Amino acid sequence: MASISGASVPELEKTARRIRRHIVRMTTEANSGHPGGSLSSTDILTALYFRLLRHDPKKPAWPERDRFIMSKGHASPAMYSVLAEAGYFPTEELMTFRKLGSRLQGHNIMGLPPGVEMSAGALGMGLSFSLGLALAGRMDKLDYRVYCLLSDGDCNEGQTWEAAAAASHHRVDTLTAIVDYNHIQNDGFSDYTHFAQRDGHRQRPGGWVGDEGHTVNILSLQPLADRWRAFGWNAQEVNGHEFTEIIDALEKAKQHKGQPSVVICQTTKGKGVSFMENNPAFHGKAATKEQLEQALKELAD
Repeated sequence: MASISGASVPELEKTARRIRRHIVRMTTEANSGHPGGSLSSTDILTALYFRLLRHDPKKPAWPERDRFIMSKGHASPAMYSVLAEAGYFPTEELMTFRKLGSRLQGHNIMGLPPGVEMSAGALGMGLSFSLGLALAGRMDKLDYRVYCLLSDGDCNEGQTWEAAAAASHHRVDTLTAIVDYNHIQNDGFSDYTHFAQRDGHRQRPGGWVGDEGHTVNILSLQPLADRWRAFGWNAQEVNGHEFTEIIDALEKAKQHKGQPSVVICQTTKGKGVSFMENNPAFHGKAATKEQLEQALKELAD
């Protein structure tokens, strides 16, 4: 069975820019959606679908395909854009995002469009679902791999850590979790403790605050890699916008035996669009038509 994977790094970079343009266009057209977390995860998804995954857009139900699970389902603009660029459906359909009758709803729905493996909504479900898929592959004696993309918010959910414990217990080494660690959630900055420790920021009731005025008002995840290791996982940390680092880490995870693996990708919310980068306002808000023009100029080839 053929796969479309195997693109070079320059090809991946060019594809990622197209995907980012899709994301800002479709969310502005809908005047709705989550561009920030979609843009932060773009390079991760591009590396998977155009370099690493074993998949075939002409046969999305191929039993031996690798499975990708988008646990952070609000980043559906990134998922849809990648699937369209990969050939699962026409890119023109992206502009129907969140419209009545469209297959492209705000959170992913299994099979709509083809290539979506899990229905998502509430955070924290994806790793459990992925573990089930990996265990099913073991029982069916199939060698496919399962990749699950998690957000900061997913890592705040107890269900995620229950799945992490079970995956380690069963030594499911065909499962790789990927954390899109952009440090921002809907309600603000989710984790600045590492900046506090590094730059001498101070702690006060309610969270850490730094000279730039950012306050952490959401549960801290630090030390995240050590938490995964404590649960029995093989953990790596990389720059989530450097394709060589992403690819190398995921290849190492594929070769690692006896443990599930996690790749923590340090990313920037809103990556590629200056006024969206590190801006919590664009977690769940689309650009205006005027802002869209600026974004497309910044994302031009």
